[in-house]
Amino acid sequence: MRKSKFTEEQIIGFLKQAEAGMAVAEICRKGGFSDATFYKWRAKFGGMEVSDARRLRELEAENAKLKSLLAEAHLDMHALKSVLGKALAPQVKREAIGQLINQHQMSERRACRLVGLSRDSYRNALEASAQTEALKSKIVEIAYARRRFGYRRVHDLLRLEFPGVNHKRVYRLYSDANLAVRKRKKARRPPAERMGLNIATRVNEVWSMDFVSDSLANGRRLKCLTVADDFSHEAVDIAVDYGISGQYVTRLLDQAALFRGYPSAVRTDNGPEFTSRAFIAWAQGHGIRHILIEPGRPMQNGYIESFNGRFRDECLNEHWFETLHQARNIIAAWRRDYNEVRPHGSIGRMPPARFAEEHRRHAGDAPRHPTTTSNEIQ
Repeated sequence: MRKSKFTEEQIIGFLKQAEAGMAVAEICRKGGFSDATFYKWRAKFGGMEVSDARRLRELEAENAKLKSLLAEAHLDMHALKSVLGKALAPQVKREAIGQLINQHQMSERRACRLVGLSRDSYRNALEASAQTEALKSKIVEIAYARRRFGYRRVHDLLRLEFPGVNHKRVYRLYSDANLAVRKRKKARRPPAERMGLNIATRVNEVWSMDFVSDSLANGRRLKCLTVADDFSHEAVDIAVDYGISGQYVTRLLDQAALFRGYPSAVRTDNGPEFTSRAFIAWAQGHGIRHILIEPGRPMQNGYIESFNGRFRDECLNEHWFETLHQARNIIAAWRRDYNEVRPHGSIGRMPPARFAEEHRRHAGDAPRHPTTTSNEIQ
């Protein structure tokens, strides 16, 4: 619409002349406009003063500005919905800004403001540092070597080589490499009444032991005796054989005691190896208290049950044994790694052997060494 050559003040002046009694035709002739224009002005500005006309002009300008802002907002919303989505990472935001500029012809300044990224960050993308690449490579290396480790244990192993590395950063790199461990399903059992364990307060106070079964590639059954210290969570010994009797168990415990000393107590289930005469006589002869759990209540021997779960998940399920000798070598290597390298969550995320050594150094635990030399394992 063509803008009028008369201002609002002039138009109101013409209307005031008509109100004063001047003929409309005379006003139109002198002003140089038609009668129809005069009556349109009177419909719009009739009864107004000059201040009212100025206010109307300001309102119209403000209304036009608001319409422009609303149109821009709708355009922004349409553009963001089409390209942005959940753009949280800086590299994703840079891609979104590029799409806003190319597809919607936005300016760089406006696109950066909408996405929430500075223009400097958009123009100068940070390249991955050498340390980040080294950290990523090490995470992948550990994850492939220790397939059942989650990012927390990977972070524990990285702290010596990368001091100060944040576990959140390790998690991001671990997730980006798609290394998440698939959880193995456990059988759901009905809830039962639980009996609390007496917590050990020093090394060699209580040893828990139990049996774990496996088999060779040819189907022949293997039997593993696992012995763990309740306080330090060390794997005292893992014996592997085709069959293990009560007397065999006592010889194994005597051999372990040559290096660690005898425990004050041992905790077992009611298996025939642990209720045999040979085992009972061995415990009484060395003054060791024998703690028997209730039948059908493995939760009362929770420490060794937890250890056996880790042993099966990280060792037995990961290997296919062809000979007894091979099984013994692999299990012995896993036991050394468990004690000396693998961090344990309940003892400050450090290896059990180091935890036991620090406790002995501070508490001065003295092991109970045997008084007689034990027989060698047959």
